[in-house]
This record gives sequence, C-alpha cells and structure tokens, in this order.
Amino acid sequence: MKVKALTRSRANTERECIGDVRKQFRNLDPKYHPMQRAREYQRAIMGAKLDRMFAAPLFGRNMEHADAVTCSALCHQHLLPLASGCVDGTIKLWDLSTRKEMMVGAGGHSRAITGLTFETNTSTNPLLYSCSDDGCIRAWSMNQQQQNDDDEVEEVKRSALSSSSSSKMSKNSRSMATWKTDAGLKSIDHNWSESQFGTASSDGVCLWSPNRMSPLQTYTRLWESDDTVHFLSFNPAEANLMGVCTMDNGVGLIDARIGTALRKTVLKMRSNVLRFNPMEPLNFIVANEDHQVYLFDLRNLTRPVRIYKGHVNAVMDVRWSPTGKEFVTAGYDNTVRIFTRDHGGRARDIYHTRRMQRVMTVQYTHDNQYVISGSDDGNLRVWKAQASQSAGQRTTREERALRYRQTLIEKHHHLPEIRRIHSDRKVPKRITKQQQQALQKEEKE
Repeated sequence: MKVKALTRSRANTERECIGDVRKQFRNLDPKYHPMQRAREYQRAIMGAKLDRMFAAPLFGRNMEHADAVTCSALCHQHLLPLASGCVDGTIKLWDLSTRKEMMVGAGGHSRAITGLTFETNTSTNPLLYSCSDDGCIRAWSMNQQQQNDDDEVEEVKRSALSSSSSSKMSKNSRSMATWKTDAGLKSIDHNWSESQFGTASSDGVCLWSPNRMSPLQTYTRLWESDDTVHFLSFNPAEANLMGVCTMDNGVGLIDARIGTALRKTVLKMRSNVLRFNPMEPLNFIVANEDHQVYLFDLRNLTRPVRIYKGHVNAVMDVRWSPTGKEFVTAGYDNTVRIFTRDHGGRARDIYHTRRMQRVMTVQYTHDNQYVISGSDDGNLRVWKAQASQSAGQRTTREERALRYRQTLIEKHHHLPEIRRIHSDRKVPKRITKQQQQALQKEEKE
C-alpha cells in the first residue's frame, strides 16, 4: 500500500535567523478574503502617509564657495569626483563620499567660470577642462594633483609642521595646458568617443584637440546668422552631432563631419541648456526662459514631444538621470525639481530651503541616488533622488515591505485621497502665489 505524505522544503518553513518573522501559509482564494480591496486601500493610504512623513531630501551641504556657483561637472568614469566653478574664477574638485575638497584651482581664470567638462574617452587619468569669460580654456589633472598632495604631506610630516595654512596651500593646483581665444567662452563639452572638445562663444562653435593650440574647425554664421552660440552639447551616440542654443531663441543641430548646420527651431524665449538623453540619444530636453522645459525628438524639431511646467521663473539648468527616465531642473525661483519623462506635466518632487538662492547648476549622480545643486549663495547641496529613501543599507525584510508599499501606491494612485497625499508638496508662499497668477493668466488667454 502506498502512503502519500505532505512534505515541505526546510527553506520554506524555517527561519534564517532568530530575528526573522515566522512564515505563515495562507489560502489566497478570493472567497476567503472578501475585504481584500478595502484592506489594500487602507494600506496604500498608510504607505503614502509614511512616504511623506519620512521625507528628508537634504543629505549634505558642507561644500562651499566664496561666491556664486555657476557650473559643475561629474566624471563619467568615476563616481566620486565633482568639479564646480565659481564667479570669482575658482575651480574646486570635491570628493562626494566625504564632501571635502580634493583640489582648488585658484587663479586659473580671471573671470567667471562658464563651463566645466571631463574627458569621456579615457578611463585612466581623465582631464578636467574649464572655460571662462576671459577667453581661456584650461586643462586640469586629478592624478597629478593627488601625487602632489602626497608629496607635500610627506614633506609636512618630516618638517613636523601642522599649521592650517600649510594644509590649505597643499590643495592648490595649476593647470596643465592653456588655450586662448579672442572672445569670451560661454560653454564647453567633450566628445564622447574621440579626443576632442568643443566650445561656444560669440565667434561661433570651435572644435579643439588637446594636441593643438588652435581650433581644428570653426563654425561661424550658422543658419546665416551672426547670433552668439551660448551653449553646446555632444550627442552620446553620434560623436559628430552637436546640439546648440543661440541668442535668437533658437535650438539647432550641427554635424561636424560636413561642417554645416542641420536643423533649427525657434522658441518664444531664449533656451539656456540642451541635454541629450543618455539612454535614448534621439531625444533631448531644453531648459527655457519661459519657465518651461521642452522634450524634442531630433528627427522632428517642428514641435516638442512633451512640455514640462511648474517653475515660476527661468529654468537655468537641466540634467538627465543615468536611466534616462527622469531629469532634474535648476530654477531661478530658488527650487530644484525632479520630473518623470513619460508622465509629463508637473514635477514629481520639489526641493528648496530657506537659505538657498537662485539655483544655477544641477547634477544627477551616476548611481541614480542623489542630486547635487549649486546656487548663488555659494553652496553645493546634496539631495536624495527619493526623498523618503533611507541612506543606509536595508535588510531584505525592509526592502520587501518598501516594494509592497510602493506597489500599492502605484496601484491606487488614481484615487483622489492617495493622489492628494502622494503629490502634495509644501512650497514657499511666494511661489504658490506666482503659480496662481500664472494659472489665471493662462485662463484669460
């Protein structure tokens, strides 16, 4: 006679450690759970409330300049280095893990820093390129500065001197190479696959090589116009394709292989920044002076794919997340906003502080966890990309509970109560008042 016995694997019945919750087996048949929908709805409300209760977006703010921060750059080969430029011509290199200075490039430029970029075609010893209104381009090395710091530290140890002035001087660095132009430079960007970088100025767009002191190519009178090009960006996929913003409110594309301008569209107001999507290079976003951000497809510039609203003043900078699904904007209204690419409309999150002034530059870290902003008050602030996300390591149980709450919120997001709790953000009264005035103006028009 055969006897069948119920057997379960030990992994499904036993706990991994004493602190774990004992596993309980339930019958998932809907007829035994008549209140399942109501129970999930209450859990979704509680999850949305917990998400807002534990929201603490500001992570760090100890990185300071003597004057307003104008631009910043992140290294594509490393997670930690962050470069920032100031109005007084000072460049600082920061270690994001400790938020301390790695290098101070003082005296390299005599006027405001207008652009920073790292080499993208090398994995060892990437150079940092900077440009300024004084018409100079300078190259800085991180590894050389680190070696100089080590030598100076050894010398200080041998001489038994530990004054604060000597430690401060050990961070100063000099540029490795300098290129000079007749016009003030407005922007700089490095080619993603070749050892070349481009600059934008009143004289046009110039393409440079690190091995030559004069430009390889110069593009003037783009689209039969003498307007100044004030921003330049290379396409991540097409190495010879460049996107530019001009002073006549135009946004266009340039092909370096044939040396001519391709397409151009003119908006109502001036565009400040153009950024290509790192995962879908056919799309790019434009930060405009009319308080809006436009998403374009480079195959058709006649009309934007999507328009993102919410700022009450000019949008000064914009950066894509590494996944290409979100982007962060820097506003002249003293706020940092995070938008979702596919959903459009309003911002997913709004970050601001009482002391933060007009935000001029933003960065999205390569691990998709943090956002960095630089403002007119001379501070660089580090924000969490997800305001309620904890910074430390989470256990498996915490990860499972967090995913469960997020799934419930997404499932019931269309319901009014959850949508109100999940999308509610506190902003300064002046911004709320300006938003109401803008809505009234749109209704009248």
